[in-house]
Amino acid sequence: MKARRKFMAAAALAAALPLGALLNPASAAEDKVQLMFVQSADSLKADGKTLRLVNVSPQTIYFSDRPVRVAGHITMPAYLEEWTAAAGPNNFSKDPPNATLSVYEPGQAANTLTVIEISKPVVEGKDLVYSYKLVEGKMPTAGGPTSLFIDWIGPGGGVGVGFHGVGVGRRGVGWR
Repeated sequence: MKARRKFMAAAALAAALPLGALLNPASAAEDKVQLMFVQSADSLKADGKTLRLVNVSPQTIYFSDRPVRVAGHITMPAYLEEWTAAAGPNNFSKDPPNATLSVYEPGQAANTLTVIEISKPVVEGKDLVYSYKLVEGKMPTAGGPTSLFIDWIGPGGGVGVGFHGVGVGRRGVGWR
């Protein structure tokens, strides 16, 4: 029961704090949090340079793993702020994240998984458009329900060379 109360207290605290407070702990003794994000959309349209999440959810899910588990959701404007200097030195614009795109394609036995580096998000109506660079796999030009799993941001920022995206294989740099 005590463990559940601690978890609920931590979850309530995390929901009340802005993302910057989670990413920049007050002291070095505190645990550091590295957040990952998930965006869901009704469908996908892509070409060789841009990825359009059609009718994207207005909420972006965030979560972390050890040493501190945090989960919640933020509005699209709050997520987009993570791409600006206002988010601090570890912002996505300075170090664009890798992301794994999971797309349902009718007639396929499994979702199509594509690893990309995303940048320059722009909201266009109910859609979210990213510029992207292909890292691994093949980008579908269209698809049904889509989720975008975005690599972590936090102390140290970014993912660096050799990381192949969340949701693909084992976690960690260079693991497949």
